[in-house]
Amino acid sequence: MHANTLVHKLWMAFTGLFLCFFLVIHLLGNLQLLLPAERAQLQFNAYSHLLSGNILIKIISYVLYASIILHVVYALIITLQNRAANDKGYAKDNRGQVSKWYSRNMGVLGTIILIFLVIHFRDYWYVYKFGHLPLDSNGDKDLYTLVVSSFQEGWYVCLYVLCMWALGFHLLHGFYSATRTLGVYHPKYVRWLKQFGWLYTGCITLGFTLIPIYVYFVNH
Repeated sequence: MHANTLVHKLWMAFTGLFLCFFLVIHLLGNLQLLLPAERAQLQFNAYSHLLSGNILIKIISYVLYASIILHVVYALIITLQNRAANDKGYAKDNRGQVSKWYSRNMGVLGTIILIFLVIHFRDYWYVYKFGHLPLDSNGDKDLYTLVVSSFQEGWYVCLYVLCMWALGFHLLHGFYSATRTLGVYHPKYVRWLKQFGWLYTGCITLGFTLIPIYVYFVNH
């Protein structure tokens, strides 16, 4: 493997694993939306205010934004390098003939997730930072009402769920790929890594899928 390609894959692995960690924190925060409405509103808005005002959280946020950008950039670089190698007639990896479909379509899944992130940041992050949200009874910006109102739209819920399943398949392959790149995908631990990968992916995917569906039906 070319040295530059290895460096790119290492960066992909590190940024991907950091994003995996962030998803856990993000899901735990969003699970507050499942609380009774009045409590959920105040608690979720207070949580959002804490994230926007804490200097440590801001630093982590900058790391998050950088990780997303780097992950996309290195994914694109690796894809172009692989295509260039194939065009030059290098030996091709035939594992795709027996690999899972989501392993062969990581680019498509990644593109879906990237489009979702643009929409997600526009609808929530941008409005929270630069829009004019009303305040709740505690004086915090009422992000809760914005989120709940968007989840009352059936088409938006369907889009959200579709993107979360794309994320799930992306995570499933990405987790295995990252562990192999970092050299921890040892035969002694393959079984445990696979089980952990499935458990992690299942919890993240089902968790993020449950929230908009629950909010939709509770408010209809």
